[in-house]
Order: sequence, then C-alpha cells, then structure tokens
Amino acid sequence: MTHHAKRGCAEDIMQETELKLELSRSGAGSLLKKNPFGASPTILQQRSIYFDTPRWDLSKRGLSLRIRQSGNERIQTVKASDDAAAGSFAREEWEQPVAGDIPMLDDPEIRDLLAGAGPKLAPLFEVHVKRHRWNVTDSGATVEVALDLGKVVAADREAPFCEIELEKKAGSPTALFALARKVDLIAPAHLGVLSKAERGYRLLGPAPGAVKAASTPLTSEMSAATAFARIAAACLKQFRLNETALGWSRDSDALHQARVSLRRLRSLFSICKSLFNDSRFDHLREEFKWLTSEFGDARNIDVMIDRASSEALSSHLQDARDDAYTALEASLSSVRARSLMMDFIEWISIRDWRTQSDEMLQRSSKDFASDVFDEFWKKVKKGGENLIDADDETRHKVRIAAKKLRYAAEFFEPLYNSKAEAKRHRRFIDAMKGLQDQLGNLNDIATAPDMLAALELSDVAGAKDLFSADDKSKLLKEAAEAHDTFVNTKRFWR
Repeated sequence: MTHHAKRGCAEDIMQETELKLELSRSGAGSLLKKNPFGASPTILQQRSIYFDTPRWDLSKRGLSLRIRQSGNERIQTVKASDDAAAGSFAREEWEQPVAGDIPMLDDPEIRDLLAGAGPKLAPLFEVHVKRHRWNVTDSGATVEVALDLGKVVAADREAPFCEIELEKKAGSPTALFALARKVDLIAPAHLGVLSKAERGYRLLGPAPGAVKAASTPLTSEMSAATAFARIAAACLKQFRLNETALGWSRDSDALHQARVSLRRLRSLFSICKSLFNDSRFDHLREEFKWLTSEFGDARNIDVMIDRASSEALSSHLQDARDDAYTALEASLSSVRARSLMMDFIEWISIRDWRTQSDEMLQRSSKDFASDVFDEFWKKVKKGGENLIDADDETRHKVRIAAKKLRYAAEFFEPLYNSKAEAKRHRRFIDAMKGLQDQLGNLNDIATAPDMLAALELSDVAGAKDLFSADDKSKLLKEAAEAHDTFVNTKRFWR
C-alpha cells in the first residue's frame, strides 16, 4: 500500500480509490476456481474490532475506527467517509500499528478528529474475514484485488457477506473497471455501497427495510458538475440499498423507494443536461429510463391493491403482482442492469467529461440551481393555470415538471441554510408535496383503466371503483387549490 506520510504524524494518511462489488457465495466459488488474476492469491484470516461511543458519535460524523488483526500484526485505521459515495469513492484514511485491541489516541490529529469521543469509546461489533488477495498489473496500472468471505458479529446477531474490493495502487482508475467487468463475466457482480462498518451498524439496529433519500452535503463554492456527481452517487446508493432489501422480501415500500431513487436520478439528468455534451451522458440517461420503466407495473399494481374494494379484485391483483415482481427481479439481475451500474459509476468517478465549455461545469452550484428553479417554477405555474379543464396529458406534463422542481429543491437544499432560507424552503417543499400528491392521485385514476385492461381485469367486481368520475372531480378541485397554494408560496431562492 502506498502511503503519503504526513510530517509530525504517528500515522500515515492517504487517499483510497476503490471499487466494491457484491457477489453470491457460489459466484465467489466460481471466481476462485477460474482465478482470472494471473497468480495464486495470498490468503489471510482477519478479525476487525470496530469502536464507537454508546451514542455512535463517530458514525454520525462519518468516521469509523477499527483495529484489524491479521496474523500477529494489528493495524488501527480511522476512516473519514463520504456519505454520498456509491461503489467507487475516494476518502481519507489514517493508519498506524498498535500493540493490542485498545485504540491509541496519542496523536494530536487523531484526537482532534475524534473530538472528545476518546474516553467513551468501546467495541461495538467485529468483522471476521477470510481474505484472498492479489496484486494485478495490467496496462501500466496496479490494482490490489481482495475477495472477502466473512461475517459481521454484534452481540448475539451475525450477518454473512461476500464482496470483492478493487483498489488502485498506481496508474489509471479505468483499470479498476476493466477488472470489474472481467469479474462480472465469471461471477455476476452488483455494485457494493456498504462499508464493513456500515454493515455492522445496520446489524445493531432494526432489520433494514426501505431506505428514503437523504440530504447530500453540498457547499456554495462547489461547482455544478461536482454537485451533480455527489447527488448522483447518493441516488445510486439509495437505489442499491433498496434493491438489496427487495432481494430479501417483496416489500412494496422498498420497491417504491428503489423506483423513487431512479426517478430522482433521471430528474437530475434532466435538470443538468445543459452541463454535458457527452454521448455517454445521453446513453446513460436512456438506460436509466429503461430501468425505471421496469418498475412501472409492479408499482402500479401495488397502488391498485391498496385501493381495491373487492376480495375478487384483490386476489387477481395479488397474482398479477407476483408476476410483475418476478419480471422485475429478472431485469434487476440482468447483464444490462449490472452493466448500467458499472458504466455509470465509472463515468461519474473518472469524470473525463467532454463538455460544451468548462465554464458551464465550473459554474457555482448555487447560481446553477437558481436558474433550474426559475425554469421549472415557470413551467409548473403556467401549465397548472387551468387544471380542472385540462386534459390528462397536460396534467401529466405539469406533474412531471412539478416532480423535477421538487427533486431539484431537495437536491440543492444544503445551499440554502440560513434560518430564513431554511424556513422558506420547508414551506415551499410542503406546497410542492400538496400539489404533487393531488396530481399523482389524478394520474393513478387516468392510468388505471389501461392497466386493468392489460391485466384483463376490467370486468372484475370493484374494478370501476379505481377510477370513478366522482373521485376525479373532487381531486381536480383539490389539485387546483394546491396549485394556487404553490403559486402563492414565497420562492426560497429569490
């Protein structure tokens, strides 16, 4: 491992660039059998103890502290992670050898980093791993490959995992992705978004289910392009966590949040298209459109099940739901879906974007966000002026513009952090939610007849209740009122 020593420090600090992939146990077995890495692996048994305070102060600040034992050697590592990182990331890491299983906090920089947490630190969980390690040199790049078969142990609970980490030691990061694709040909590999520390904290909490979008740290000095990359990585992480939860159970909330993460990502592409003049951007955008569409049937059926008024309709919809979820699972495990994740994370990690002008990409994120808000605010205001008499297609367009405006307001929220801005932002989001809910309900009524016809359920008892005219006129009135509230709500960015 290449270290960049810092003067006056007992430990080393370095920047990692790595790609993490999740494999099945059988996939790992195939990989070890075929061994595409050109040499026999070094095999290590490792035990890592992770420390934090009882209130998880380190975790809350994006830090992890572990002592890893491999043979007779013990290394203490403090990592500062980027919460938005998905799959591929760079982060700061401090390492130093230690004699036992008690953290050494005598270095001033480590003490400052842990900010008073030292006396309260206690072991929280352990990670036991059998690691197969290779050093691969290809096309002038050196990559350390580590295949980890292991388990996380916390009190009386444990969770197995199987992952492969590719870490660039020298040369171009494109070598990471070339190797990752080689691995995927032998053992289907999904982008990994959880660190071992995160696995441990999840094991300590309630069983992980659906994961909602979280705020992405942004600053006003940040360029629009950097903000795009950070938000995109956060969307991808939300997607992968919900996709994993879907693999455990056919949970409608996890499916909904997985779809939301893709819709947020597609909105981000739409909002930021003026920044990029890159054929890969357009290709990725189309592929995410395809992947999002694969969720449509399953989500629509879940919504109809919630509203079904008859036993017969409920039962038929349940059968249709099983088929829709099976089809979705096939799409998610397809080569096309896995390639999309790999292509996307490579594109946002390496960032050698060909652009119309560097000036656009270097624009401040706040200036860029203001223009986006203005554009979509005008679309929603103008498009919704006559919601009651408009046709379904027009209302659908207003709904899409409202959705993009709401997502943009959420993406760039951290840039508006004064007390007054934050208050106005909350009110604006509330008004947007009200409008979106009404437009969403109208859209469900508009799409229900076609959906029922496609499922051959139009004549089942209770089917007509899903799209009654009485419901529609009531919703139209409420949507018009929500639009008035939206227009009269003060804009937080002006």
